[in-house]
Amino acid sequence: MTTMYDYVIIGGGIVGLSTAWQLQQRLAQSRILVLEKEAHCASHQTGHNSGVIHAGVYYAPGSLKAQFCKAGNAATIAFCQEHNIPYEQCGKLLVACNEQEYQRMGALFERCQENGLDVHWQEQAALRQREPHIAGIGALYVPTTGIVDYRQVAARMASLFQAAGGEIRLQHTVQSLQETSEYIQIGASTPTGTQTLQTRFLISCAGLQADRLTRLQGLATNFRIIPFRGEYYRLPKQHDQLIKHLIYPIPDPALPFLGVHLTRMIDGSVTVGPNAVQGWKREGYGRVNFSGRDTADMLRFPGFWRVLQQHWRSGLQETWNAWVKAGYLQQVRKYCPQLNKSDLQDYPAGIRAQAVLNDGTLVHDFLFADSPRSLHVCNAPSPAATSAIPIGQYIGDKILAKSQPESDPTNPTHPENA
Repeated sequence: MTTMYDYVIIGGGIVGLSTAWQLQQRLAQSRILVLEKEAHCASHQTGHNSGVIHAGVYYAPGSLKAQFCKAGNAATIAFCQEHNIPYEQCGKLLVACNEQEYQRMGALFERCQENGLDVHWQEQAALRQREPHIAGIGALYVPTTGIVDYRQVAARMASLFQAAGGEIRLQHTVQSLQETSEYIQIGASTPTGTQTLQTRFLISCAGLQADRLTRLQGLATNFRIIPFRGEYYRLPKQHDQLIKHLIYPIPDPALPFLGVHLTRMIDGSVTVGPNAVQGWKREGYGRVNFSGRDTADMLRFPGFWRVLQQHWRSGLQETWNAWVKAGYLQQVRKYCPQLNKSDLQDYPAGIRAQAVLNDGTLVHDFLFADSPRSLHVCNAPSPAATSAIPIGQYIGDKILAKSQPESDPTNPTHPENA
Protein backbone atom coordinates (compact mmCIF):
# COMPACT_ATOMS: atom_id res chain seq x y z
CA MET A 1 0.00 0.00 0.00
CA THR A 2 1.37 3.44 -0.96
CA THR A 3 1.93 5.79 1.98
CA MET A 4 0.23 9.20 1.73
CA TYR A 5 1.84 12.26 3.32
CA ASP A 6 0.47 15.76 3.69
CA TYR A 7 3.80 17.38 2.79
CA VAL A 8 7.06 15.98 1.45
CA ILE A 9 10.22 18.09 1.42
CA ILE A 10 12.98 16.96 -0.95
CA GLY A 11 16.41 17.91 0.39
CA GLY A 12 17.90 17.57 3.87
CA GLY A 13 20.06 20.68 3.77
CA ILE A 14 19.50 23.56 6.15
CA VAL A 15 16.78 25.19 4.01
CA GLY A 16 14.79 21.97 3.69
CA LEU A 17 15.18 21.13 7.38
CA SER A 18 14.22 24.65 8.48
CA THR A 19 11.11 24.47 6.29
CA ALA A 20 10.16 21.02 7.58
CA TRP A 21 10.70 21.91 11.25
CA GLN A 22 8.69 25.12 11.07
CA LEU A 23 5.91 23.53 9.01
CA GLN A 24 5.61 20.69 11.55
CA GLN A 25 5.35 23.26 14.34
CA ARG A 26 2.51 25.01 12.53
CA LEU A 27 0.71 21.81 11.50
CA ALA A 28 1.22 19.43 14.40
CA GLN A 29 -1.28 16.87 13.10
CA SER A 30 0.08 16.74 9.55
CA ARG A 31 2.27 13.94 8.20
CA ILE A 32 5.46 15.59 6.97
CA LEU A 33 8.43 13.78 5.44
CA VAL A 34 11.94 14.87 4.42
CA LEU A 35 13.65 12.85 1.68
CA GLU A 36 17.45 13.09 1.55
CA LYS A 37 19.51 11.18 -1.00
CA GLU A 38 22.68 11.06 1.11
CA ALA A 39 23.39 8.97 4.21
CA HIS A 40 23.46 12.15 6.32
CA CYS A 41 21.65 15.47 6.23
CA ALA A 42 23.62 18.67 5.47
CA SER A 43 26.04 16.76 3.21
CA HIS A 44 26.43 19.37 0.50
CA GLN A 45 26.24 23.18 0.59
CA THR A 46 25.23 23.29 4.27
CA GLY A 47 28.21 21.19 5.28
CA HIS A 48 30.74 22.85 2.95
CA ASN A 49 30.50 26.57 3.62
CA SER A 50 32.44 29.21 5.52
CA GLY A 51 30.22 29.11 8.63
CA VAL A 52 29.62 32.87 8.53
CA ILE A 53 26.45 34.36 10.04
CA HIS A 54 26.14 37.17 7.51
CA ALA A 55 24.74 40.62 8.26
CA GLY A 56 23.51 41.49 4.73
CA VAL A 57 26.10 44.01 3.55
CA TYR A 58 26.10 43.44 -0.20
CA TYR A 59 22.48 42.87 -1.12
CA ALA A 60 20.18 45.14 -3.09
CA PRO A 61 17.83 47.07 -0.78
CA GLY A 62 14.34 45.59 -0.90
CA SER A 63 15.48 42.22 -2.28
CA LEU A 64 14.49 38.98 -0.58
CA LYS A 65 18.20 38.41 -0.03
CA ALA A 66 18.54 41.61 1.99
CA GLN A 67 15.33 41.03 3.96
CA PHE A 68 16.06 37.39 4.76
CA CYS A 69 19.69 37.98 5.70
CA LYS A 70 19.00 40.71 8.24
CA ALA A 71 16.17 38.69 9.80
CA GLY A 72 18.21 35.49 9.54
CA ASN A 73 21.18 36.95 11.38
CA ALA A 74 19.03 37.65 14.43
CA ALA A 75 17.09 34.39 14.12
CA THR A 76 20.20 32.23 13.79
CA ILE A 77 21.81 33.78 16.85
CA ALA A 78 18.60 33.38 18.86
CA PHE A 79 18.37 29.73 17.75
CA CYS A 80 21.96 29.08 18.82
CA GLN A 81 21.36 30.71 22.20
CA GLU A 82 18.18 28.70 22.78
CA HIS A 83 19.76 25.37 21.85
CA ASN A 84 23.29 25.87 23.25
CA ILE A 85 25.01 25.76 19.86
CA PRO A 86 28.45 27.45 19.94
CA TYR A 87 28.61 30.70 17.98
CA GLU A 88 30.50 33.98 18.13
CA GLN A 89 29.67 37.48 16.92
CA CYS A 90 33.22 38.47 16.06
CA GLY A 91 32.26 41.11 13.48
CA LYS A 92 33.53 41.70 9.95
CA LEU A 93 35.95 44.22 8.45
CA LEU A 94 35.70 45.01 4.73
CA VAL A 95 39.12 46.39 3.89
CA ALA A 96 39.97 48.88 1.13
CA CYS A 97 43.56 48.49 -0.07
CA ASN A 98 43.71 51.25 -2.68
CA GLU A 99 41.93 54.44 -3.71
CA GLN A 100 39.54 52.69 -6.11
CA GLU A 101 38.41 50.30 -3.36
CA TYR A 102 38.12 53.23 -0.96
CA GLN A 103 35.65 54.87 -3.35
CA ARG A 104 33.70 51.62 -3.63
CA MET A 105 33.67 51.46 0.15
CA GLY A 106 31.61 54.64 0.21
CA ALA A 107 28.94 53.13 -2.04
CA LEU A 108 28.90 49.99 0.09
CA PHE A 109 28.51 52.07 3.24
CA GLU A 110 25.44 53.74 1.74
CA ARG A 111 23.95 50.35 0.83
CA CYS A 112 24.46 49.12 4.40
CA GLN A 113 22.61 52.18 5.68
CA GLU A 114 19.76 51.60 3.20
CA ASN A 115 19.48 48.04 4.49
CA GLY A 116 19.33 49.30 8.08
CA LEU A 117 22.57 47.63 9.17
CA ASP A 118 24.87 48.60 12.02
CA VAL A 119 28.03 49.63 10.16
CA HIS A 120 30.99 51.83 11.17
CA TRP A 121 33.41 53.70 8.91
CA GLN A 122 37.05 53.07 9.90
CA GLU A 123 39.93 55.15 8.65
CA GLN A 124 43.41 53.62 8.43
CA ALA A 125 44.40 54.31 12.04
CA ALA A 126 41.21 52.77 13.41
CA LEU A 127 41.66 49.73 11.16
CA ARG A 128 45.22 49.21 12.38
CA GLN A 129 44.06 49.47 15.96
CA ARG A 130 41.44 46.79 15.43
CA GLU A 131 43.64 44.52 13.30
CA PRO A 132 47.40 45.21 13.59
CA HIS A 133 48.27 42.56 10.98
CA ILE A 134 45.88 43.86 8.32
CA ALA A 135 47.00 46.46 5.77
CA GLY A 136 44.52 48.89 4.23
CA ILE A 137 43.66 52.55 3.88
CA GLY A 138 40.20 52.16 5.43
CA ALA A 139 37.49 49.66 6.26
CA LEU A 140 33.86 49.12 7.10
CA TYR A 141 33.22 47.43 10.43
CA VAL A 142 30.05 45.33 10.71
CA PRO A 143 29.74 44.11 14.32
CA THR A 144 26.70 41.82 13.85
CA THR A 145 28.51 39.32 11.60
CA GLY A 146 29.22 36.03 13.35
CA ILE A 147 30.44 32.45 12.93
CA VAL A 148 28.88 29.05 13.62
CA ASP A 149 28.98 25.43 12.42
CA TYR A 150 25.85 25.15 10.27
CA ARG A 151 25.97 21.38 10.41
CA GLN A 152 25.19 21.64 14.11
CA VAL A 153 22.34 24.08 13.40
CA ALA A 154 20.91 21.75 10.75
CA ALA A 155 21.25 18.70 13.01
CA ARG A 156 19.32 20.48 15.76
CA MET A 157 16.56 21.47 13.33
CA ALA A 158 16.33 17.84 12.20
CA SER A 159 16.00 16.58 15.78
CA LEU A 160 13.35 19.21 16.59
CA PHE A 161 11.42 18.23 13.46
CA GLN A 162 11.49 14.55 14.38
CA ALA A 163 10.59 15.23 18.02
CA ALA A 164 7.51 17.11 16.80
CA GLY A 165 6.37 14.10 14.76
CA GLY A 166 8.21 14.60 11.45
CA GLU A 167 9.96 11.84 9.54
CA ILE A 168 13.32 11.84 7.72
CA ARG A 169 14.27 9.15 5.22
CA LEU A 170 17.93 9.06 4.24
CA GLN A 171 19.41 7.46 1.09
CA HIS A 172 16.18 8.12 -0.81
CA THR A 173 16.96 9.50 -4.28
CA VAL A 174 13.93 10.87 -6.11
CA GLN A 175 13.66 9.35 -9.57
CA SER A 176 10.16 10.35 -10.66
CA LEU A 177 7.50 12.96 -9.88
CA GLN A 178 3.99 12.68 -11.27
CA GLU A 179 1.33 15.22 -10.35
CA THR A 180 -2.40 14.51 -10.42
CA SER A 181 -5.34 16.65 -9.34
CA GLU A 182 -5.23 15.10 -5.84
CA TYR A 183 -1.59 14.31 -5.08
CA ILE A 184 1.98 14.01 -6.34
CA GLN A 185 3.39 10.52 -6.69
CA ILE A 186 7.10 10.16 -5.90
CA GLY A 187 9.31 7.32 -7.02
CA ALA A 188 12.51 7.02 -4.99
CA SER A 189 15.43 4.62 -5.20
CA THR A 190 16.80 3.30 -1.91
CA PRO A 191 19.49 0.79 -0.92
CA THR A 192 16.74 -1.86 -0.65
CA GLY A 193 14.91 -1.06 -3.88
CA THR A 194 12.36 1.39 -5.27
CA GLN A 195 9.68 2.99 -3.10
CA THR A 196 6.55 4.82 -4.15
CA LEU A 197 5.15 7.62 -1.99
CA GLN A 198 2.30 10.05 -2.38
CA THR A 199 1.98 13.55 -0.99
CA ARG A 200 -0.74 16.15 -1.15
CA PHE A 201 1.90 18.87 -1.52
CA LEU A 202 5.57 18.81 -2.44
CA ILE A 203 8.38 21.23 -1.55
CA SER A 204 11.72 20.84 -3.30
CA CYS A 205 14.81 22.31 -1.62
CA ALA A 206 17.25 20.37 -3.78
CA GLY A 207 20.11 22.89 -4.06
CA LEU A 208 22.62 21.58 -6.57
CA GLN A 209 19.93 19.40 -8.17
CA ALA A 210 17.15 22.03 -8.21
CA ASP A 211 16.77 22.27 -11.99
CA ARG A 212 16.68 18.49 -12.37
CA LEU A 213 13.75 18.27 -9.96
CA THR A 214 11.73 20.88 -11.86
CA ARG A 215 12.42 19.08 -15.13
CA LEU A 216 11.60 15.73 -13.52
CA GLN A 217 8.17 17.09 -12.69
CA GLY A 218 7.76 18.55 -16.17
CA LEU A 219 7.77 22.20 -15.06
CA ALA A 220 8.96 24.95 -17.37
CA THR A 221 12.65 25.40 -16.53
CA ASN A 222 14.38 28.44 -18.01
CA PHE A 223 17.50 28.06 -15.85
CA ARG A 224 20.26 25.60 -15.02
CA ILE A 225 22.36 25.10 -11.94
CA ILE A 226 25.98 25.86 -12.84
CA PRO A 227 28.42 24.63 -10.17
CA PHE A 228 31.26 26.87 -8.98
CA ARG A 229 33.91 25.40 -6.74
CA GLY A 230 34.91 27.51 -3.77
CA GLU A 231 38.40 26.41 -2.78
CA TYR A 232 39.79 27.19 0.66
CA TYR A 233 43.09 26.95 2.46
CA ARG A 234 43.65 26.76 6.19
CA LEU A 235 46.35 28.74 7.96
CA PRO A 236 48.72 26.86 10.30
CA LYS A 237 47.90 26.87 14.00
CA GLN A 238 50.47 29.57 14.80
CA HIS A 239 48.23 31.96 12.87
CA ASP A 240 45.01 31.12 14.74
CA GLN A 241 45.28 34.44 16.60
CA LEU A 242 46.29 36.43 13.52
CA ILE A 243 42.92 38.19 13.26
CA LYS A 244 40.11 39.07 15.65
CA HIS A 245 37.43 39.67 13.02
CA LEU A 246 36.49 38.28 9.62
CA ILE A 247 38.53 40.10 6.95
CA TYR A 248 36.90 40.67 3.55
CA PRO A 249 38.06 42.69 0.55
CA ILE A 250 35.89 45.43 -0.92
CA PRO A 251 34.21 43.54 -3.80
CA ASP A 252 34.38 44.58 -7.42
CA PRO A 253 30.73 45.21 -8.44
CA ALA A 254 31.52 44.04 -11.98
CA LEU A 255 32.34 40.52 -10.73
CA PRO A 256 29.77 38.00 -9.48
CA PHE A 257 31.72 36.82 -6.40
CA LEU A 258 33.11 38.56 -3.33
CA GLY A 259 36.78 37.64 -3.49
CA VAL A 260 39.16 35.79 -1.18
CA HIS A 261 38.82 36.55 2.52
CA LEU A 262 40.16 35.49 5.92
CA THR A 263 37.57 33.72 8.03
CA ARG A 264 37.76 32.76 11.66
CA MET A 265 36.06 29.40 12.20
CA ILE A 266 34.13 28.37 15.27
CA ASP A 267 36.80 25.73 16.06
CA GLY A 268 39.42 28.51 16.39
CA SER A 269 41.14 27.99 13.04
CA VAL A 270 41.45 30.56 10.24
CA THR A 271 40.67 29.81 6.60
CA VAL A 272 41.57 31.67 3.42
CA GLY A 273 39.07 31.71 0.56
CA PRO A 274 37.02 30.95 -1.31
CA ASN A 275 37.86 31.54 -4.92
CA ALA A 276 35.24 30.81 -7.60
CA VAL A 277 36.34 28.20 -10.12
CA GLN A 278 34.16 26.66 -12.80
CA GLY A 279 33.07 23.22 -11.58
CA TRP A 280 32.70 20.17 -13.83
CA LYS A 281 30.86 18.10 -11.25
CA ARG A 282 27.95 19.33 -9.15
CA GLU A 283 29.02 17.44 -6.06
CA GLY A 284 32.76 17.32 -6.67
CA TYR A 285 34.70 18.33 -3.58
CA GLY A 286 38.07 16.74 -4.37
CA ARG A 287 41.03 18.38 -6.08
CA VAL A 288 40.21 16.95 -9.52
CA ASN A 289 36.54 16.31 -10.29
CA PHE A 290 34.62 15.52 -13.44
CA SER A 291 31.13 14.20 -14.17
CA GLY A 292 30.20 13.40 -17.76
CA ARG A 293 26.52 13.92 -17.02
CA ASP A 294 27.00 17.25 -15.22
CA THR A 295 29.43 18.56 -17.84
CA ALA A 296 27.22 17.57 -20.78
CA ASP A 297 24.20 19.13 -19.08
CA MET A 298 26.15 22.37 -18.67
CA LEU A 299 27.65 22.46 -22.16
CA ARG A 300 24.24 21.95 -23.78
CA PHE A 301 22.83 24.95 -21.93
CA PRO A 302 23.02 28.26 -23.89
CA GLY A 303 23.21 30.32 -20.69
CA PHE A 304 26.52 28.69 -19.75
CA TRP A 305 28.21 29.97 -22.93
CA ARG A 306 26.79 33.44 -22.39
CA VAL A 307 28.17 33.53 -18.84
CA LEU A 308 31.52 32.35 -20.16
CA GLN A 309 31.51 35.11 -22.76
CA GLN A 310 30.75 37.76 -20.14
CA HIS A 311 33.24 36.61 -17.48
CA TRP A 312 35.99 34.72 -19.33
CA ARG A 313 38.77 37.00 -18.07
CA SER A 314 37.88 36.57 -14.40
CA GLY A 315 37.27 32.86 -15.05
CA LEU A 316 40.77 32.39 -16.41
CA GLN A 317 42.24 34.32 -13.48
CA GLU A 318 40.34 32.20 -10.95
CA THR A 319 41.43 28.99 -12.68
CA TRP A 320 45.07 30.15 -12.71
CA ASN A 321 44.91 31.00 -9.02
CA ALA A 322 43.36 27.62 -8.26
CA TRP A 323 46.26 25.74 -9.83
CA VAL A 324 49.07 28.15 -8.98
CA LYS A 325 49.22 28.83 -5.26
CA ALA A 326 51.25 32.02 -5.73
CA GLY A 327 48.34 33.59 -7.62
CA TYR A 328 45.91 32.68 -4.84
CA LEU A 329 48.32 34.04 -2.23
CA GLN A 330 48.50 37.37 -4.07
CA GLN A 331 44.76 37.85 -3.53
CA VAL A 332 45.10 37.71 0.24
CA ARG A 333 48.49 39.36 0.63
CA LYS A 334 47.14 42.69 -0.56
CA TYR A 335 45.54 43.06 2.89
CA CYS A 336 47.61 40.53 4.88
CA PRO A 337 51.15 40.86 3.48
CA GLN A 338 52.85 38.73 6.13
CA LEU A 339 51.43 35.45 4.81
CA ASN A 340 53.63 33.14 2.74
CA LYS A 341 52.90 30.31 0.32
CA SER A 342 53.76 27.72 2.98
CA ASP A 343 50.96 29.15 5.14
CA LEU A 344 48.30 27.93 2.69
CA GLN A 345 47.44 24.42 3.89
CA ASP A 346 44.84 22.11 2.34
CA TYR A 347 41.22 22.49 3.38
CA PRO A 348 37.99 21.03 1.93
CA ALA A 349 36.31 22.84 -0.97
CA GLY A 350 32.66 23.79 -1.30
CA ILE A 351 30.33 23.98 -4.28
CA ARG A 352 28.06 26.94 -4.96
CA ALA A 353 24.82 26.13 -6.82
CA GLN A 354 24.53 29.14 -9.11
CA ALA A 355 21.26 29.43 -11.02
CA VAL A 356 21.77 30.86 -14.52
CA LEU A 357 18.96 31.88 -16.86
CA ASN A 358 18.82 30.97 -20.56
CA ASP A 359 20.09 34.43 -21.51
CA GLY A 360 23.18 34.08 -19.29
CA THR A 361 21.89 36.17 -16.38
CA LEU A 362 23.26 35.08 -13.01
CA VAL A 363 20.33 34.82 -10.61
CA HIS A 364 21.31 36.71 -7.46
CA ASP A 365 18.01 36.59 -5.58
CA PHE A 366 15.66 33.77 -4.68
CA LEU A 367 13.91 31.99 -7.53
CA PHE A 368 10.86 29.74 -7.29
CA ALA A 369 8.83 27.53 -9.62
CA ASP A 370 5.52 25.97 -8.76
CA SER A 371 2.51 23.95 -9.82
CA PRO A 372 -0.89 23.51 -8.11
CA ARG A 373 0.62 20.98 -5.67
CA SER A 374 4.31 21.86 -5.56
CA LEU A 375 6.79 24.60 -4.77
CA HIS A 376 10.38 24.35 -5.96
CA VAL A 377 13.15 26.51 -4.47
CA CYS A 378 15.21 26.93 -7.64
CA ASN A 379 17.80 29.34 -6.27
CA ALA A 380 18.62 29.88 -2.62
CA PRO A 381 21.83 31.90 -2.92
CA SER A 382 24.33 32.72 -0.24
CA PRO A 383 23.57 33.66 2.48
CA ALA A 384 20.94 30.91 2.51
CA ALA A 385 22.42 29.26 5.61
CA THR A 386 22.24 32.51 7.57
CA SER A 387 18.72 33.12 6.25
CA ALA A 388 17.41 29.56 6.65
CA ILE A 389 14.89 30.35 9.40
CA PRO A 390 13.08 33.23 7.65
CA ILE A 391 13.36 31.36 4.32
CA GLY A 392 11.71 28.32 5.90
CA GLN A 393 8.90 30.49 7.26
CA TYR A 394 8.44 32.14 3.85
CA ILE A 395 8.30 28.80 2.05
CA GLY A 396 5.81 27.55 4.62
CA ASP A 397 3.62 30.61 4.01
CA LYS A 398 3.68 30.00 0.26
CA ILE A 399 2.82 26.30 0.47
CA LEU A 400 0.08 26.94 3.05
CA ALA A 401 -1.44 29.51 0.72
CA LYS A 402 -1.79 26.64 -1.77
CA SER A 403 -2.92 23.94 0.62
CA GLN A 404 -4.95 25.91 3.16
CA PRO A 405 -5.82 29.27 1.57
CA GLU A 406 -8.74 29.87 3.90
CA SER A 407 -6.52 29.57 6.99
CA ASP A 408 -3.64 31.65 5.60
CA PRO A 409 -5.04 34.90 4.16
CA THR A 410 -1.58 36.44 3.73
CA ASN A 411 0.04 34.86 0.72
CA PRO A 412 3.48 36.50 0.49
CA THR A 413 4.66 36.82 -3.08
CA HIS A 414 7.56 38.43 -4.83
CA PRO A 415 7.04 40.09 -8.21
CA GLU A 416 10.25 38.67 -9.65
CA ASN A 417 9.72 35.12 -8.47
CA ALA A 418 6.04 34.44 -7.93
